[in-house]
Amino acid sequence: MIGGLWNGLSGLNSYEKALNVESNNATNVNTVGYKADEIRFEDLLYEKGYGNGSSVQTINKSTIQGSLQVTGNSFDVAIDGKGYFIVQERETNDTAYTRAGNFQMASDGLLQTTDSLKVLGLNPQTTSIVSSNTNETTFTNEYNQFLASQTISNENSQTIPANNFIKTINTKATDYYSSAKSSGVSGDGYKTADAKINDIDVLMTDYRSKLEQYSLSAEAASTLSTSQITTIDYSNLTANLIDENDSINILINNSKITQQFDTDIQTTLNNFSDKISSIKGLTSSVDSSSGIVQITSLVLGETVNISEASINNSYSEIVNTQEASLGAGQGLVDSSRAALKTALEAADAKLIDITSQISLNDDNLSLNTIQLKLNNLNLVEDSFGSVIIDDGNIYLKDGNNTFLVGKLETAAFINEQGLKALGNNLYQNTSDSGEAYKAGDLNTLVSNSLELSNTNVSTSLTSLLIYQKAYEANSKSITTSDEMLTTAMDLIK
Repeated sequence: MIGGLWNGLSGLNSYEKALNVESNNATNVNTVGYKADEIRFEDLLYEKGYGNGSSVQTINKSTIQGSLQVTGNSFDVAIDGKGYFIVQERETNDTAYTRAGNFQMASDGLLQTTDSLKVLGLNPQTTSIVSSNTNETTFTNEYNQFLASQTISNENSQTIPANNFIKTINTKATDYYSSAKSSGVSGDGYKTADAKINDIDVLMTDYRSKLEQYSLSAEAASTLSTSQITTIDYSNLTANLIDENDSINILINNSKITQQFDTDIQTTLNNFSDKISSIKGLTSSVDSSSGIVQITSLVLGETVNISEASINNSYSEIVNTQEASLGAGQGLVDSSRAALKTALEAADAKLIDITSQISLNDDNLSLNTIQLKLNNLNLVEDSFGSVIIDDGNIYLKDGNNTFLVGKLETAAFINEQGLKALGNNLYQNTSDSGEAYKAGDLNTLVSNSLELSNTNVSTSLTSLLIYQKAYEANSKSITTSDEMLTTAMDLIK
């Protein structure tokens, strides 16, 4: 009878804890990223063939993933798979882990949790700047002409996994429409203001195209592009330029360029060269003493069809002294950008090109805070930018430009059950859980979504009823044992 009292008491203790555990699960049914507690019981040691009641064996967190819900909030990120976000206390810098991805931007621009813990990730390790003015490293308000913006990654490349990266390239210029002026010497690359603007426009289009090509084959080895240079020898025919009935001619990309005789041979040749220089993406020079014309394509890698060079009806020899070569990889982009920069500077304008790159090869969790304001990063003057999170990559968008500013990382553990629950959806690693390791290959980060609680309401309600009845049964065993003991005592009397 005494044993029955103790057995009932152990049951009351066990099921009181069970009720607390399951009621806690029920109250957190709408908590983002919450993992339900699972309680397990064990029987106590037997004596003379009789059991001595029950006790709580373990209370563990369920590692089953909760369902994902689309929120439309650009700061929300859900982990689909294994792993935890890595966060840090602001004052102590203590590291903790969470599945709750309902993030926000702090007043200082840092990415943080709703409880003001800093979210850690990767920062761009490489930020290269190409600028007309080496002292300028920021898109100031003076750079009001958008040129290009491209995200490039070889993250899924199988050819060179040791060099995987993701980067953004952003390019802007000052107002070349207003700064462009006619300049140069007639017959030697002379350009009107309009011709300079046209050259910039065609080179800008080419640069965007080369960036797109690079993004589709980011694993390609870097090779510089070259431009086509064509030489036409009119020297044996210039004597035929006598009066206005005579002309010098050439066919460029199926368009005929003709210059009638004007004043003298030298003037005629210079005017002819200037007409060629006015064509988008071409520049021309002539040695008026010999009659040799050289045509250079400003668009590197582009083939220009040049034919039917003649004076009157007599044809001249055409020789491509340098063939166009497209190039590949980073060299493809560098060559095109250099040509665009030269054209802008010829129009008294300036270029800035900013490349932000994150290496994806470090398996160590060497992480930093993530800044979400462009002006704090000294990338753009007087602009915060709007946040875009895509597959864990964090971008800031400013107009047509998109800057890579960070990448979320996740951590996994050999024994998740060994993590210590701290509350507020936070966990701490222990000797039982093991050290954190990179979990990028174990999950997918889903943007504009949150992981909901994995608590099952129907299961929780059922468990609460069972635990309640079990509690009542153990209460009854105590009262029954007490009554029996009282009866025994009365019999003794």
